[in-house]
Amino acid sequence: MGSVDIAELSADDVDELFAMFSAVVAAGEGYPQLPPLTRDAFEAVWVRGVSAVIAARVDGYLAGAYYLKPNFPGRSAHIANAGYVVDAAWRGRGIGRRLIEDSIVRAPALGFDAIQFNLVYASNPARRMYEALGWREIGRIPHAADGDDAIIYWRAV
Repeated sequence: MGSVDIAELSADDVDELFAMFSAVVAAGEGYPQLPPLTRDAFEAVWVRGVSAVIAARVDGYLAGAYYLKPNFPGRSAHIANAGYVVDAAWRGRGIGRRLIEDSIVRAPALGFDAIQFNLVYASNPARRMYEALGWREIGRIPHAADGDDAIIYWRAV
């Protein structure tokens, strides 16, 4: 694997991110949106109301990305919500961990003092990594999707 460059997503990369996220949604991997993903559903997650969208590129290829945005309005807007996506071809190479670690460092500069995940399916293998990086389970939603529980995670940054 070449060098990994982590930086803000450029406007020219939005279509590539849309294609990547569409593939994740189509495969039913980690997000609750139903396929086929519409551009409006994509923008509701990745464009509207986000504080930052950060991309990981390997030798010029978009390998993954994450967003940070307020999880709540007003007095609780200091708690971020984050979502991560790694292209299937780049999984298992540390890209996800690099993105997660970057989000922990970047969040305070955007005014956040915590990051919360609202919906991590119990079957998601990334749970072990989240927990190893300091997230703790603060709630569980039984049978959130197709019989799979969803876990709510939180950590200070």
